[in-house]
Amino acid sequence: MHQNNLVPQTEEQIAHYFNTIHLPTQQETLGQIVTEILRAGKSLNRKAICSRLLFRLEHASGQEEERHYQQLIGLLFARDI
Repeated sequence: MHQNNLVPQTEEQIAHYFNTIHLPTQQETLGQIVTEILRAGKSLNRKAICSRLLFRLEHASGQEEERHYQQLIGLLFARDI
């Protein structure tokens, strides 16, 4: 029988791991939102994406998640000159 020789982690380290939010990348979040919109049978446009981002922002569970959605909303309105 093979045994792992891994050092057991403390309860504090394990709790920290599970309490840390692992946010998806910006591309993954936008992909999820696009999929939601298309599955709902709605038109895919800037307004629909923005509405979904605002909904997620309102229901964010922390500052890091809020910042993630705010950055994505900012990308929608960024102008390339």
